[in-house]
Amino acid sequence: MNLRGNPPKKEGKMRIRAFPQRTLRGSLDHLVNVEEAVIIRSTNRSRSRTVPAGQQTRRTLALGEEQRGVQPQPQRPEPHQQDLERENIASEHHGSRWRYSSRLPQMHIRDPRLQPPEPLNNLNIHGQYRSRIAAGSNNFPQLNIGEGGGGGGIGRNAESGAASRTHRSIVGHRHARVHNSNHSQSVPGIVAATQPQSVRFPQPSHQNRGSSNRSPTQAQAALVSPSESTGESRLKEIGHKYPLWLPEYKRKAFNASMDEKYVETIWASLKNAIQEIQKKNNSGLSFEQLYRNAYNMVLHKHGNRLYYGLREVVSEHLELKVRQEVLENLHSNFLPKLNQAWTDHQTSMVMIRDILMYMDRVYVQQREVDNVYNLGLILFRDQVVRHSEIQKALREKLLGMVMEERHGEAINHLAIKNACTMLITLGINSRTVYEEDFEKPFLAQSAAFYKFESQNFLAENNAGVYIKKVEARITEESSRAALYLDKDTEPRIVRVVEEELIKKHMRPIVEMENSGVVYMIKNSKTEDLACTYKLFSRLKEEGLKVIADTMSAYLREQGRMLVKEEENGNTNPITFVQNLLDLKDRFDQFLVHSFSNDRIFKNVISSDFEHFLNLNNKSPEYLSLFIDDKLKKGGKGMSEQEIESILDKTMVLFRFLLEKDVFERYYKTHLAKRLLLNKSVSDDFEKNMISKLKTECGCQFTSKLEGMFKDMSVSNTIMDEFKNYVVNNNLSLVGVELTVRILTTGFWPTQTATPNCNIPVAPREAFEIFKSFYLNKHSGRQLTLQPQMGTSYINAVFYGRKAADSDKDKDAPSSSSNGCTVPTTTRKHILQVSTYQMCVLLLFNNRDVLTYDDIQQETDIPGRELVRALQSLSMGKPAQRLLVRNSKTKTKEIEPTDEFYVNDAFVSKFHRVKIQTVAAKGESEPERKETRGKVDEDRKHEIEAAIVRIMKARKRMAHNLLVSDVTTQLKSRFLPSPVFIKKRIEGLIEREYLQRSPEDRKVYIYLA
Repeated sequence: MNLRGNPPKKEGKMRIRAFPQRTLRGSLDHLVNVEEAVIIRSTNRSRSRTVPAGQQTRRTLALGEEQRGVQPQPQRPEPHQQDLERENIASEHHGSRWRYSSRLPQMHIRDPRLQPPEPLNNLNIHGQYRSRIAAGSNNFPQLNIGEGGGGGGIGRNAESGAASRTHRSIVGHRHARVHNSNHSQSVPGIVAATQPQSVRFPQPSHQNRGSSNRSPTQAQAALVSPSESTGESRLKEIGHKYPLWLPEYKRKAFNASMDEKYVETIWASLKNAIQEIQKKNNSGLSFEQLYRNAYNMVLHKHGNRLYYGLREVVSEHLELKVRQEVLENLHSNFLPKLNQAWTDHQTSMVMIRDILMYMDRVYVQQREVDNVYNLGLILFRDQVVRHSEIQKALREKLLGMVMEERHGEAINHLAIKNACTMLITLGINSRTVYEEDFEKPFLAQSAAFYKFESQNFLAENNAGVYIKKVEARITEESSRAALYLDKDTEPRIVRVVEEELIKKHMRPIVEMENSGVVYMIKNSKTEDLACTYKLFSRLKEEGLKVIADTMSAYLREQGRMLVKEEENGNTNPITFVQNLLDLKDRFDQFLVHSFSNDRIFKNVISSDFEHFLNLNNKSPEYLSLFIDDKLKKGGKGMSEQEIESILDKTMVLFRFLLEKDVFERYYKTHLAKRLLLNKSVSDDFEKNMISKLKTECGCQFTSKLEGMFKDMSVSNTIMDEFKNYVVNNNLSLVGVELTVRILTTGFWPTQTATPNCNIPVAPREAFEIFKSFYLNKHSGRQLTLQPQMGTSYINAVFYGRKAADSDKDKDAPSSSSNGCTVPTTTRKHILQVSTYQMCVLLLFNNRDVLTYDDIQQETDIPGRELVRALQSLSMGKPAQRLLVRNSKTKTKEIEPTDEFYVNDAFVSKFHRVKIQTVAAKGESEPERKETRGKVDEDRKHEIEAAIVRIMKARKRMAHNLLVSDVTTQLKSRFLPSPVFIKKRIEGLIEREYLQRSPEDRKVYIYLA
């Protein structure tokens, strides 16, 4: 066989040269094994020669069989790549050898379902495909290997028969054997029915080819596809090599045009099918055939005719049939009819979309128009839903059904849900249709409805009932939206209800008389407050601030009333602080149980307490007195847990104090008295309280308090040494059992000037002995007696009342005060009193009656302390009245002329009697001024120390920045005023710690 059709130079016997097998991969992953062969035959075209049977070469096409040692070939390249390969594959002649391309022709067996549709020129007048099996037809694309040499050609009958036989052999038996025959009408050749492409054999590589003795000729094969023609030149080349097949290719494969008659025929069949689908008569349609028809129209550039024809058909159907049916049911069964029409339209458009799927993939994307399904949605929206009468009826129907449900009537939820879903879908990835046709009118109608309803609610109900009704309405609307409206409608309708029922009436609700927030607080309506908070929290901070402001106004009013009562003298310091704690507890309960520990309410409560607590400049002193009262022994029978709880609450009030340094001074004084008089309930409680203060204010705040406890421990050791000293030196303390506490001046609140007090002789002599002992041991130290901090135990003897004195004083305690008669026998008691009270009582060993002036002259005790001592001895509890007061006035105030004498009728069932000191009412105005002066002096030093620390670190600072930093450092103890800080800066400049900058007088420079 001559591959190029050129006559060989020499005649000879036909020689067959076989080459190794190669494996080709098909489109359905079958393996096609081809045994390569080169058939060389005689150039004598007038006769054919038969190859001997032993020399016959077989070509085997075996589908699905794998050969040993065969490597799989790569996937079939894209069509445009195949065209390039067809042009590049050529046989070459080098010397006496044949060279073949190393690439192999690829044969593909496709699934018939994946084959492209038949072109329209293969249709008959009935729109059916012609049944033919011929080389080059699209029904059975063929692998064609032909020869254009002499001796004979391939006729049409032989061609057709060979194609048919080869197709049946490959498809039916998956094996075909082709050999030379001496039949007069046959020539050596192979016709294999595969995919629509012609395949030629390339040249093998050098390493796989042996040398040939034949004269060199060039072998060339043409790879031709009827559907992939490359032009007239390509047709001429094919015609030169395959002249007998050219008419078949030209007649059937390269006719790419479409007759208008066929276009109309196909469109008529598609139009009829679309109409049948819309009528629900689609059971007899062939969707595969319809798809092929639509495919061919788009393929042959008639997609425009198909697209706009579809639009016309669907539009006509919606306008003439669907819309008319809906309009006929406008006043009865409207919504179900519209929903059914929508459902039917969706179903038909899905089926039509499947038929026209190729148009969606190609034409729609190229022209950038709406796809088939979206086109159906747009037409349904414009022709049906947006029709003026239908649009109005739909809106009124939906809104009317919602209003019916609000008034308690039962409605068809599914119908509303389907209608809303339809409107959402018609928006095509947008909520525009739903919003314009339903949501906006729905929200407007709801706003008007709830505006009217809010006025009725407020007029007919109190605040508690109104809040519960509003909560119910919000729950209803939220459930309604979740049930049959769009999910994005729920927050919008809830906002409308909140706007109309809450936001526009916030003030009237919370300030409602006899039911508002103030009423709830006064009457401890915790649940109603919780409901109010929950409702107003929907408005975020805007709503909560209204409640918080109302509560704050009431709380500040209550706080100012407490301060005013204290200023009027109606309450003592302990009661004042206790009332503040009770008020704080009450609002803390509201904070936890009604306001969910909300940050806004917590800050408001703290701010209000800080405000009115600091309105009273006595608050630091009163708070210290309150703690002193709770930490003393015998604290009103409280348990340790109760004391601990009160201390924790007191620390909350302590945080609100702005003048913490003033509190420190008072607390140090009160702690000193508890320690020195041994009145502390427990050292553990004292240390725990100091630990709390240390946590709040730092170690600097409590360093002196901790030093006081250290002095107490050292004093116990010194007293043990003193007792040994007295025993070892046979010293007499004149019947006095002396206990001395050595206090460090910097730690304790001792007075700079020693208080004047004439100590009785016996105690004074005992003290002199101790002083001599201590100074001998610690040279260079000084001891100063502090009588205001001392205590004393006195042995007292009462002789009973004389008969002549029975009617002497009416103020004396009656015999019935203790539930017994006046004793006439001698009685002995041990009296626990203060040092000042001891000095007063020992005066009555020498005199029976003393006036106030006499006592003050004899003892030289400060007036305020003397008054407290006399009040405790003569005006305390009846069982503790050691003295009798004879006054011309009946008031509790002691006058200078009041007389005092021993109460001989004193009776107590206890041998040891403790005389309680009158509860302190705080400092007097002179004492308070003195204390303030000391505090201001201390503040000067603290401010100057802070200035020096800051300037030492910064070296150079502006005035405003320095004032800000000093305030920040000291705010934990007190808030210094900018004027006070400026004065301290001036003082440091005078003492040359700082200097002003020459360039800017407002800038300070630190001097090392």
